[in-house]
Amino acid sequence: MTKNMNGNLFETEELETIQSKKEMILSLYNSGTTEVEAIAAISGAKPSYVGSVLQREGLIDNYFDLYTSNAYPKNVYSKHFQGKLGFKDVFTARRSVNNLQESYSYFANRQDRAGQHHALEMALTMLDRARWTGKLEEAEIYRRWLVGKLSAPLTSIADAKAEIKDASEEVQETIEKVRLKLAA
Repeated sequence: MTKNMNGNLFETEELETIQSKKEMILSLYNSGTTEVEAIAAISGAKPSYVGSVLQREGLIDNYFDLYTSNAYPKNVYSKHFQGKLGFKDVFTARRSVNNLQESYSYFANRQDRAGQHHALEMALTMLDRARWTGKLEEAEIYRRWLVGKLSAPLTSIADAKAEIKDASEEVQETIEKVRLKLAA
């Protein structure tokens, strides 16, 4: 029962409020449910969407998957790719692959394997994003670059044997140094 402006009583129906998935996600998080997987299960949303909503709202900064924005740095390598990758059209995809190649080469010259790995990871992410949104020509550009990188022989057998021998010799030298220190 509610009173109107004249002071008369009248009945009102309580209207059920319908929350959007975004509102439900935020409500769950703010009420103490903070695990992305739990919020996704309760709200019926995909974990990617939950993570994106919570990141956009500044509530978390540590969730990354295929669909979360590249605007949130995952690590120190992320800045090399922010705003430089896309698949809007074939031209954008080609330009993006050129950026990936430049970064990959830069990291290779510095022998920064983690940086090279991140470039490969970003290429795979863009390939999948393009593929799953129906941009198959754009996805193919990323796929070809990745296949080119992954098809190159890693090392020859002779090189591998030499690396193992060098590593073994280093271990033996270290063991000898430790023995000498212990004997002294």
